[in-house]
Amino acid sequence: MASEPAKAPTEPQRLWADPADLSAAVAAAQSGDEGAFRVIYRAAQPGLLRYLRVLVGDDAEDVASEAWLQIARDLGSFRGDSEGFRGWAATIARHRALDHLRRERRRPSHSMPMEQLADRPSDDDTAGSALDAVASDAALALIARLPRDQAEAVLLRVVMGLDAQRAGQVLGKRAGAVRTAAHRGLRKLAKLLERPGTALPAETGHGVTGAAEEDETTQ
Repeated sequence: MASEPAKAPTEPQRLWADPADLSAAVAAAQSGDEGAFRVIYRAAQPGLLRYLRVLVGDDAEDVASEAWLQIARDLGSFRGDSEGFRGWAATIARHRALDHLRRERRRPSHSMPMEQLADRPSDDDTAGSALDAVASDAALALIARLPRDQAEAVLLRVVMGLDAQRAGQVLGKRAGAVRTAAHRGLRKLAKLLERPGTALPAETGHGVTGAAEEDETTQ
């Protein structure tokens, strides 16, 4: 019997454990507790780096450092809970990434071959496999093939675990638009993973195509 075609989930699931509640640590860090700031840094940095790697490629560490400098400087003005902090930090990181790409957009790029995606998923559940693939660092390059709005929606919803409303605040869009973009992005990832011999895109040192374009909602 032929298997039914896989369907993308209506709501993206998280790929890692639910993020820790940082509300107490944020409040303590705002009062000058350096240990608490280290706690929020260790909790938020991995997701920010994955997000930035798709936006700016090899420059993610540098951009993340710029973002954390601003986070440390402006932390006293933040008001909100744990998820609010993650969304606020993602917004700062996104602004720094767009600034960086605008500065670097005329820099020549150099292609470099990358290995093919090692374990191509079976055709049993390509949508689920697309979600699983996002968990690997190599597969972030596949997300970079998506249109920018879809790539960012997938990263914010699936990788960073923000709800649609928070992700919409980061992107300056309505929650419904973010849900739609994430859904379409996951469908495209599923189709990419269905192709035999799917190869990762050439490494150029930059992230998703078009990420340096002006975005009036982030200015």
